[in-house]
Amino acid sequence: MTDLSFLIGPLLGGVIGYITNDIAIRMMFRPHQAKYIFGMKVPFTPGIIPKERFRIADAVGVSISENLMNREVLEKNLLSEEMIRKISDGYEHFIARQKVNNETLRAFLRHFLTDSDISAIQHDSGKDLAAQLHERLSSSSLGSMLSHAVIEHVKHKMDHGLMGVLGADQIFSFITGPAEHLLEKQVNQIISNNSEEIITQLVEQESEHLLDTKMCELLKGHDEQLAQLRQVLLDGYKTIITIHLPKILSTIDISSIIRDRINEMDMEESERIILEVMSKELRAIVWLGALLGCIIGTVNSII
Repeated sequence: MTDLSFLIGPLLGGVIGYITNDIAIRMMFRPHQAKYIFGMKVPFTPGIIPKERFRIADAVGVSISENLMNREVLEKNLLSEEMIRKISDGYEHFIARQKVNNETLRAFLRHFLTDSDISAIQHDSGKDLAAQLHERLSSSSLGSMLSHAVIEHVKHKMDHGLMGVLGADQIFSFITGPAEHLLEKQVNQIISNNSEEIITQLVEQESEHLLDTKMCELLKGHDEQLAQLRQVLLDGYKTIITIHLPKILSTIDISSIIRDRINEMDMEESERIILEVMSKELRAIVWLGALLGCIIGTVNSII
């Protein structure tokens, strides 16, 4: 009986420690709303986290924005050697896969775009390119250069042919200027009236040929250009992080975003998330209470 009484103290202390710690943890979340009896608010309702959720949301938002999502931390991680190496390796793996990819460019693009999107891009880009080339040709001296080249070619043929022997080249030299001017006018008119349509047809034909070309064929023999492109992409990424990231962060109130998201969350959802993350730690606290209660009960039994 004496041995049994010695065990009652530690056992009872352990049970009390376990129950009290378990209740204390539950009271952190529950009840979610204040409770009233006869119009009087029940003490410790709502739970600590529901009661202080707005203050906690503000503190978490400020802490994350100042310590975890600030410019220095983001730049350090996004520009680290490991991150740059991952981006470079990812690019190399992508290019290596495409070098043995027998899909056409059209089939490859279908992984990311619909046929209508591909057609729209093809049409719009071709139209823009044709318009730019037409404008350049119309405003260039192409007509003058072509007419001059034609006249010079005719003169060369006459000088070294039968007509030159007969002296026709001397007669032709008198009409060279007017002929070149008239030819230039005609060529410029043709360019102005027809070049855009002709260029559009050529661009469409080339774009169709490009879309029907296999990815492996497109990349064949372009290792130097691909290496240059990799460096361009890395330099562009670094530029975005160093120059544009601070501008982005200055326009985004991270603290407010986090605070508002926490406040929008239902308390049951918040409780579930916290318990999922810290279930092991919270359970350890409960058992620690049981252990401490057991120790205290043992000390009381000894005394």
